[in-house]
Amino acid sequence: MKKFSVVFAAALALTSCNKKFNDAMKSADKNLILKTANEYYAAKKWTNALALYDRLPNLVAGTDDAPNVVFNSAYANYYDKNYKLAGHQFKKFSVSFPDDPRREEAAYMSALCYYEGSLDYNLDQSNTDLAINELQDFLNNYPSSDRSKNINKLIEELMYKQEFKAYENARQYFNMAQYKASDVTFENVLEDFPGTKLRPKIYDYILKSKYELAVNSVYDLKAERLDNALAYTRFVERELPDTDYAKNAVDLRKKLEEEKEKFAKLTKEVEAQKARLTEKHKAELARIEKEEQARKERKEIRKAKYDVSQARKDSAQNATPPPAATFEIKK
Repeated sequence: MKKFSVVFAAALALTSCNKKFNDAMKSADKNLILKTANEYYAAKKWTNALALYDRLPNLVAGTDDAPNVVFNSAYANYYDKNYKLAGHQFKKFSVSFPDDPRREEAAYMSALCYYEGSLDYNLDQSNTDLAINELQDFLNNYPSSDRSKNINKLIEELMYKQEFKAYENARQYFNMAQYKASDVTFENVLEDFPGTKLRPKIYDYILKSKYELAVNSVYDLKAERLDNALAYTRFVERELPDTDYAKNAVDLRKKLEEEKEKFAKLTKEVEAQKARLTEKHKAELARIEKEEQARKERKEIRKAKYDVSQARKDSAQNATPPPAATFEIKK
């Protein structure tokens, strides 16, 4: 019986609550709608409060209630995790009511909403760019605000998210063994984020990329890439002394120097082979040239013999007299 009473009381309360909400939604009484919306807001029933606040802008326009409706609607959307809409409403409040003492709070909350709307580093970061701009605008507009310290922390967090996304993109190239793209992309990260905390790791990945690129390089580019990788080992050792990264640089330098010695020997062999091939090619050209010259000479001799023979024929014809004239005797 007691359990039934509790259930009945709960159902009665729910029915009463629904009736109150429905009556306010159907009413044209500004005061009733506002009072009911504020009650739901105080009870943290954001969905009901927002539904009623949405009916009030035209009813309270130009009245003292207008700022509260916008302000409470913004907070209700914020707590309901509608960050984009909440940010828009907070910004609207700070612009529409410049003399309201809550203007700075609204500007801060607007920036905070954009911060909350920033997605994870592996997703689209357009919201992060927008959030950084909004947070920076707050600092520019309220440089002496007590909230500035927190704003700076939020900006650093968002910028690190962008750094880490760029870092991960470059790391993907390395993991796919696209070492040239990895090298270039990591260099771009350093250029885009000169104050990055990931600098030691980036140096290490650049060195590894240069090492792999040099060791597995095509012949024509290998010497240059080996020298480039060796120079970078010294750079890392100098920039990150007494670290595991510096130790790794020293280890890779030893391997690169060994690879350079092997390549120097290979280069000598290749050059020697080239020289042998060049000499062989020259000898072949000389042989071909000699044969061609002999062929020309034989042709000239044949031509000369032909000319002599033809001249003799012509001479003999000229020396032979023409036959005597003959006359037909008529019968």
